[in-house]
Amino acid sequence: MELGYARVSTVKQDLDRQIDALRQTGIAAERIYVDKKSGSTVDRPGLRAVLEYARDGDVIVVHTLDRLGRTVRDTLNLIHDLSERNIGVRNLADPIRVDSSNPEDPMAQLSVVLLALFGQMERTYTLERAAHARAVATAKGRRVGRPSVVDPDKLAYADHLRATGHTMAEIVAKTGITRTSLYRHLPPRPAESVTAGPVTAADPGPES
Repeated sequence: MELGYARVSTVKQDLDRQIDALRQTGIAAERIYVDKKSGSTVDRPGLRAVLEYARDGDVIVVHTLDRLGRTVRDTLNLIHDLSERNIGVRNLADPIRVDSSNPEDPMAQLSVVLLALFGQMERTYTLERAAHARAVATAKGRRVGRPSVVDPDKLAYADHLRATGHTMAEIVAKTGITRTSLYRHLPPRPAESVTAGPVTAADPGPES
């Protein structure tokens, strides 16, 4: 049996175009599941219902693959999970046609391989962009990661205690801030000089 799935991102958008395309392939209206939800949310009752209804040998048909997942990788994972249940996925309007229900068709399988490649590229680019953003933020002196939940007054007190020679254990005991949080939030100590005076560019250093 072929089952349809259609999704738009907001309640103001229209599902008619997708439903029309699915009906033209012969899928009855009662077998077309719909969502008016953003792809970024995992709470999609229509998708959940079609996945629960689908049985061995069924095919889930969508207008375009981005209706299924938040990312290419999400979509690929879903196709893989469904194939484990012997349920296929077919798209209608993407430039790359995917039909995982037909393992004998080499072009259909090539499409799935290309989708996997795009998913890996997407993941690589996302990680690279995130790493670059963190590096830029760090270079500009901005803290990256989760917002601090440490009391600023306690942190200032901890910095004062460290500057006056207290050990980390003493600082933990006096401030109540965990050692991990102290290492994360205290500014780094200034580098200690290893010479008696500042080394200038004109200083040739010791003679060999």
